[in-house]
Amino acid sequence: MIQPLHTLTDEELVAATTKTLDEYQQDAAQFWGGTQHHDVSQNINALLRNIRGEPPFELLDFGCGPGRDLLALMQLGHHPIGVDGCQAFVEMATEQTGCDVWHQDFLNLHLPDCAFDGIFANASMFHIPTQELHRVLRQLYACLKPDGVLFCSNPRGPDIERFTGGRYGAFLEWQTWRAYLLGAGFFELEHYYRPQGRPRAEQPWLATLWRRPAFSGSPSREPSWRPNPG
Repeated sequence: MIQPLHTLTDEELVAATTKTLDEYQQDAAQFWGGTQHHDVSQNINALLRNIRGEPPFELLDFGCGPGRDLLALMQLGHHPIGVDGCQAFVEMATEQTGCDVWHQDFLNLHLPDCAFDGIFANASMFHIPTQELHRVLRQLYACLKPDGVLFCSNPRGPDIERFTGGRYGAFLEWQTWRAYLLGAGFFELEHYYRPQGRPRAEQPWLATLWRRPAFSGSPSREPSWRPNPG
């Protein structure tokens, strides 16, 4: 298993989560105003095109925030459920969408086994301290159906983990992030950088897609996998 960037005490882990969620709680209305018109259709489409089978799909919006993407997934005809650790976001997402939204922080998840065709983790998983990342990834793996798909989009960086303002985050290189996902049992589907059409230096977001194997012993990379040019 890959070594974490930092090893935090139990008290430091609680403090990192609490401070981050408090920051979102205090800025919930401002956060919604600043993000509600962001276009992440590229990411939603990437998740949906990699899910095998016939829609509608059972989906988990991991870190759903105020509900923008939860609403989009529902309007596309799917059956999404949200999960977020910020109480204000849970209330906002529930009011906007009418979907089930579970109030759970990322280090204390209680997710059903083999329940979802896909997980949409847009701008959320980078808040997980790297020492807990393998454990959380295994929980997400377990709640996917066999052959299910995990989408993640995270701000990338030179393998640093720290508070930025009031929020804790890990900003990882592609190869570091990849090692965590492969170590948790997923195999690769594709990755790309965002925003589209800009030089790589102006693409701070790394989007990656992964599949839970349909059966034990599946390879870590599908034979048909090809990297998506950024």
